[in-house]
Amino acid sequence: MTALTRFVLRHKALVALFWVVLAAVGVMTISGTTHRMTNTFSMPGQAFTVDNQIASQYGNGGSQAPYLPVITVPAGQKVTDPAVAAATGRAFAALARAIPDVRIADYATTHNPAFVTRDGRSTFALVYTAPVAGFGGPNLGPVLQRTVTAAGPAGWHVGITGAQLLENGQPSSSKGTGIMAEAMIGSVGALVILALVFASFLALLPLVIGGISVLATFVVVGGLTEVTGVSQIVEFLIALIGLGVAIDYSLLVVSRWREERAAGRDNTAAVTEAMNHAGRAVVFSGLTVAIGLLSMIVLPVPMLRSVGYGGVLVPLVSVAVSITLLPVILATIGPRLDWPRLRTERRASRVFSAWARGVYRHRWLAALAGLGILAALMLPALSLHLGEPGSSAQATSGPAHNALVTLTDGGVPSGVLTPAEVLTSAAPGAVAAQAARVPGVYAAVAPATPDYQRDGSAIVTVIPSAESSVPAGQTTISGLEHTLLGRPDVIGVGGDGASLIDFDHAVYGDFPLMLAIISVATFLLLTRAFRSVLLAAKAVVFNLISLTAAYGVLTWVWQDGHGSHALWGIPATGAITMWVPLMVFAFLFGLSMDYEVFILTRIREAYDTSGDARHAVTEGLGRTGRLVTSAAAILMLSFLSMSTGPQTDLKILATGLGAGILIDAVVVRCLLVPALVALFGRANWWLPSPLARLLRIPAAAAASTASAAGSVAEVAAPRTDALTVTGAR
Repeated sequence: MTALTRFVLRHKALVALFWVVLAAVGVMTISGTTHRMTNTFSMPGQAFTVDNQIASQYGNGGSQAPYLPVITVPAGQKVTDPAVAAATGRAFAALARAIPDVRIADYATTHNPAFVTRDGRSTFALVYTAPVAGFGGPNLGPVLQRTVTAAGPAGWHVGITGAQLLENGQPSSSKGTGIMAEAMIGSVGALVILALVFASFLALLPLVIGGISVLATFVVVGGLTEVTGVSQIVEFLIALIGLGVAIDYSLLVVSRWREERAAGRDNTAAVTEAMNHAGRAVVFSGLTVAIGLLSMIVLPVPMLRSVGYGGVLVPLVSVAVSITLLPVILATIGPRLDWPRLRTERRASRVFSAWARGVYRHRWLAALAGLGILAALMLPALSLHLGEPGSSAQATSGPAHNALVTLTDGGVPSGVLTPAEVLTSAAPGAVAAQAARVPGVYAAVAPATPDYQRDGSAIVTVIPSAESSVPAGQTTISGLEHTLLGRPDVIGVGGDGASLIDFDHAVYGDFPLMLAIISVATFLLLTRAFRSVLLAAKAVVFNLISLTAAYGVLTWVWQDGHGSHALWGIPATGAITMWVPLMVFAFLFGLSMDYEVFILTRIREAYDTSGDARHAVTEGLGRTGRLVTSAAAILMLSFLSMSTGPQTDLKILATGLGAGILIDAVVVRCLLVPALVALFGRANWWLPSPLARLLRIPAAAAASTASAAGSVAEVAAPRTDALTVTGAR
């Protein structure tokens, strides 16, 4: 790090020009980069294969959920009356002339009473349209509304609902913001916090570093989009998480630079010393974030794999900017920016130093309190269900919501929004009859119309009682697959529920193995950073615990609805979006480790200098406590900005990330870390010599670890059965 710092300081103009040009290119190309990002979603599994075959043969359906036009006739009429039934059939059939490649199932084509509400006044149709690539697509609701209304007599009420319309409809108390508005919210909040931390114009510097990092990342990702598909989700990750991470890193470096200046070093020496300590911590922090994101690359889902490709660039580019451009700025105009210097770094924070002394003194109580809080937060995670938010958690008002209420109040379950599609080669009627007997199935229909039979195949539409995105509906779809996939005339089962089941198996089937590999890689990296086996192991274990606690908060707030309605006006979702826990793991595992690295590297440094465990904890937390709290607050604002978006999925993701950062910064790093360092005593610094050689830890550093650990007179918990402490000799 010292050699790198000296190099960039010898070539200040070249380094500054490089990053300024890269940022300018980012400004000019960001529109094209985001335009090339994809929203396609594909994955291995029989459901994806069947959906593609249906879409190819029939020109509709597949992964595309149907629209549901709902007709309500005036009082005194029944949609089952022959004349009325014929009229509703003609109204729905008019859609085939207005929209190409549609497939329709209704009362007229099936004569199934499942398409009629309990009072007999309302009926609906399942209208499958041409599939669109990826998520979303054009909104055909207005076309359906106009066509069905025009084809029916006066006095009929027509409403249109469907999963896509409910998802795109704004919840009643939620207004979405754009990505730039969200980034501005995060930036303004970060500036306020940085102004409180630095009390000088240095507060602007982390924002400059963050802005350049974001633009530079967009340039690199732009090149990646020319080679492979990159999900649109990466756009949010770069703009919001990238900004927060870059600010965190520059916050640590600038604070250490001020501290070295306050200790009497000249500016160049202060920059070099700050980079030698804080810069090294930034590198290790960035690598831990990158390791967590690398877990996405091995997944068999292209969309998530692209998130891994793009996401891993976020911390790496932020680290590159922080260890090259930041020291150049500090060495040139840093002292002038440090004005009016209402606060200096001559002494550690009194508040956090006092807190550290209190935790050290009452270490057992602090450890038990921290573990108790984490256990309470982890408990709801035991009931976490993977799926998609139910219809009640989508639009809570508006025409699509009202049309759905007409059906559900009339005894038609909301499972009509997410029917399954069974592709058969023969005997669709027999398949429909067998499917109708599966527990949880509301109806199974096989219309004998040309649009349901083509090229020697036929489609059976199976309507579950519960939406297939929630656990009860997935149980029904699993039962359907178990019953039908063994039949020789059944090609496969498609639809949203079957895709979610395949996603679960493909992504989470090997999740424990992936977790183990990432944990081992992080453990080895941190062992080298801390020169300690126990500190590295403790960091990994508590990272996993705080991750589970974040899952518990997600479950309690969103799945169970304790707070989602009060904060966002959205009722309980009944399930957590299938990909959110994976994204929370990929980002939180590294992001929350930042604070561990910040605190423990400073404790390690203080311990190497003094050999006094109590002083090391007090000095380490006193110097980094305010930084960790401020950094966590900045990331929290980034996630709060993300939660202002209109999509429920993004709100859930933002909640998980924000909860994880808060839990980790407050409970784990500021309470459990100092308490456990105090409890473990000399064992904190244990590093066996074979491991030191394996990790290429310099012999002098390893030897200092062993000698310091062995010579400490004051330990948190003196033990006469001294732990063997070995080091490279």
